[in-house]
Amino acid sequence: MEKQTSKAFGKKVYLLGKNEQGKLVWLEEASWDCGWYWGFGYIEIYTNNKRPDLARDINSHSHWSGLIGKQEYYDHAKQCFRMGSDYIHHLNDNPDMVETTLTDKESWELADLMNTFYTLRDTAGLFHSGNSHLTSVSGLDLKNEQQEEYINKELLPKVFNRVYEILSPS
Repeated sequence: MEKQTSKAFGKKVYLLGKNEQGKLVWLEEASWDCGWYWGFGYIEIYTNNKRPDLARDINSHSHWSGLIGKQEYYDHAKQCFRMGSDYIHHLNDNPDMVETTLTDKESWELADLMNTFYTLRDTAGLFHSGNSHLTSVSGLDLKNEQQEEYINKELLPKVFNRVYEILSPS
């Protein structure tokens, strides 16, 4: 499957591949959200799936973490979602994807970059707020504006640029 980019709702999107329903799966470019964090890893399927630039709506919105890692399933007997035992390491390993735009080497690198993104984003969030926000009161304040800015302005843009290089047509 050939690599492809398009626009959808004012944002650049990158074709990842085709799922088992025959729908094209797209990754949306990064966005600076709420003035303090990066939104990235948004996976979308559009109403006009072959031409996202002409789509009127989004059919499906999910996150990269839903394609990789341990997958949730619905346990009908217990009537709740549970984590499966199989681990999906990279996009080309995902059984829901029947075809991708990536070689196995690119798929592994993309998985590593996406994991790096989530780790750095969470770390920048910790430096922004001063803690992990598991409680409302913390005796430890780790706010560090310099570290937060370094991650958000220096490191994460490097990650995004490499992701875009991998997913862009030659």
